Amino acid sequence: MDTQPINLTPAESASSLDSLLSDLSSNPREDTWFNVELICRHLGNLLRIRNSTEDNQTALGAGTLPQNLTTLLFKALNGSSVPSDVRATTVLEILRVSANLCVEHDQNRGHLLEAGLPQAVVSLLEGYVDPLPRQPQTNPLPLHTSHLQVIKTAIGFLLNSSLGYEPVKFRLISLEVAMTLARLSSAIYPTGAWMRGPTRLFPVKSAPLDGIPEQVAESWTIRVGISNWTWRLITELRDDAHPLFDTDVLPFLIQPLIAFTPPLLTAPPPPEFAQPSQLRTSLLHADFDLLSEACSHIESLALDVEDIRLSLARGFVFPAEHQNIPCLSAILDFIEQGSYAPLWYVQHDTGLDDSEVRSQEKAFDDCKAAVIKAVVEVSGEEKNTDVLCDDSEEIYPGGKFISRMVNWVRVFVTAGSHGNLRDDMVICATLALGNLTRREFHTTLLLSPPHNVAQLLSSETLLSPETDLKLKHGVIGLLKHLSQTSVQSVHNRNALSNAGIIERIVASGVWDDRGDVMADIVQVNAIGVVKHLCNNNISNSFAVILPSDGTTASATGLSQILALIKRSDTVAIKSEGTRVIVNLAKSFWSNDPTIEQRDAEENQMRQQKRERGIQALVTAPCIEALAALIGRSAKYPILINEATVALSLLSTHPDGGRLVLRTLLAPLPKETSPQAPGSAAVSTAASTRTSSETGSPIVTSTRNHASPRKCGLDHLLNILRNGGSDTSSSSRQAEVPYPIELRINICALLGQLGKRTTGEELEAVKENARSILQDLSKVDSSTGKENMLATAAKKTLDLWT
Repeated sequence: MDTQPINLTPAESASSLDSLLSDLSSNPREDTWFNVELICRHLGNLLRIRNSTEDNQTALGAGTLPQNLTTLLFKALNGSSVPSDVRATTVLEILRVSANLCVEHDQNRGHLLEAGLPQAVVSLLEGYVDPLPRQPQTNPLPLHTSHLQVIKTAIGFLLNSSLGYEPVKFRLISLEVAMTLARLSSAIYPTGAWMRGPTRLFPVKSAPLDGIPEQVAESWTIRVGISNWTWRLITELRDDAHPLFDTDVLPFLIQPLIAFTPPLLTAPPPPEFAQPSQLRTSLLHADFDLLSEACSHIESLALDVEDIRLSLARGFVFPAEHQNIPCLSAILDFIEQGSYAPLWYVQHDTGLDDSEVRSQEKAFDDCKAAVIKAVVEVSGEEKNTDVLCDDSEEIYPGGKFISRMVNWVRVFVTAGSHGNLRDDMVICATLALGNLTRREFHTTLLLSPPHNVAQLLSSETLLSPETDLKLKHGVIGLLKHLSQTSVQSVHNRNALSNAGIIERIVASGVWDDRGDVMADIVQVNAIGVVKHLCNNNISNSFAVILPSDGTTASATGLSQILALIKRSDTVAIKSEGTRVIVNLAKSFWSNDPTIEQRDAEENQMRQQKRERGIQALVTAPCIEALAALIGRSAKYPILINEATVALSLLSTHPDGGRLVLRTLLAPLPKETSPQAPGSAAVSTAASTRTSSETGSPIVTSTRNHASPRKCGLDHLLNILRNGGSDTSSSSRQAEVPYPIELRINICALLGQLGKRTTGEELEAVKENARSILQDLSKVDSSTGKENMLATAAKKTLDLWT
């Protein structure tokens, strides 16, 4: 059909479309449709050009054009979900006008939304998706170039109409367009499909086009463009508060990871792509862009959506969950075997230059880090514990997931520090195993054959001063879970002890001076391991408190923890570190249940070690740390009770009583000196302050001194008076009675001090505490615990007389 040049203005073109639409309503002839296509192409071109003197966009958007475009689209489809081959180019030009009409123009975006065009375009894309299989395909969907152009322009219109414009974005999200786009894009451009050999890009009736290089190149180029625009639109629609995808998207997101994992990754390119070309480079870029998008979405979905975490775990055990696509297994394969594309490194004018390769290598590493986070999140979902930890398989004790994670650690340790570049796998494995170690059963499983993880985790390859902090974080985090769940299991605790876990942690430099948040977390976890293992265990306590062969006293675990407590500003480090001292004291003052298993000589050596350990505890740094724990723990009566019991035990040592007494009377560090609720106005530390260099007490007065710093005894007497524990962080402090057990233990501590010490300092304590104890001793209550408190108070008074 002959065509004449069109010289219409934008307004005249819109008016012409109005007339043609009227003609189509009465007599839909083919030449009318031809004219519609011509006018739309002309108008689309005009709208691409911004006129500084005339605002064509606003004028056209305010007229009938938005509604006319929607009507023309419906008429062009003629009741079908997708255009016919004859009408595809007409639909393309209608969509071009629509896309250019709303570029950076919110008013026109609103007009088009009101006309229902975004909704109609979504329906058009759904028409292409509906015939597709539910699961991803490895071969590209055969489509004629005109239909590919329709799809690409439709996505371009949705992108232009929604860019920064919430009403359209909200509508598209409500129509679940993201899933439609993901399925369609995956079908049109499956990641790495060009590497799988000859592919059919065109329908059967156009099959000869597959043999024309120019047609093939154009088809691939448009398919890459569709993929790029799809994920640009999905990124624009992304909303952290409202996830775009549900579990159905997982098999589609996994495809890029499979493409970057052998065997497809290492397969030689097919003959048509054997030589470097601009097209091959474009396809390499497209594949990597899809990998980046997929890993980013897998990470965010695993972090934010519980159903995603649950589905990934179920799919690991039941492949039918994802149409027999093992999504979590594919993620693990990618972490383990995925690598940079070999074709990145082919030197050619059309290939990637060195800077591009380095950039993509770094981005690829970020992709692995993202899916590692996803695996850790899946394992951290409590509902997944029994799914991923399965003891029903004899070949894989604990299940295939547990076995695979342990094997990652074993391979790393076996290779040794000089053969490892893949600590990311160990980080993933240790964090995942730590998340799954929730009960004693799980710990027993990991510490027993064939896994024996204690022997692996005590390897110098995993824990040494040179070990990367992130790797230490994973390893020590797992050890904390294992030790925490081994408290009641002799077998499990012995497995950890015999592997030399404490000795390895002490020698690892984990408590060295550092200055970042992750270091704090790792240090607290390491303290937790030691705290649990030395609780009521003399042998483990020796490992913490006594120097190992070839080391000095300053290198012991206790010395390192005390130094860390002193310099750290982190309350968790200070408090948990001090609880190690509590457990050490309890262990050394308890009976040794293994004494009958050794001969006299061994028991004598053990007793000498115990005495050395006790002597290491009866020191000013340890006792000051315990007093500080009392001072900072007004909200935590359990911690105060632990410190009180430890001070009572240390007070029984010949050198301990006076040290404890002086420390309790000394001002606490500023970080532990908030005004306790209900505390007395006068501080006992005001009566007896510090000491001289000769050890003699110096009596001072607080007269003319405002707000003296409180001492440990102030806090204990306030608790004894039952001033209440602060359980609120608000300015209005709620007072809750302290447990009677704690108050009884304070009475016991005061009694020990009266029994073991003398002098002016003790008299100051008696003066401030006697009236409180007398009041408590007179309590006449039917409550058994109240009577126990009265008895304890009376016993303390008796010891003082």
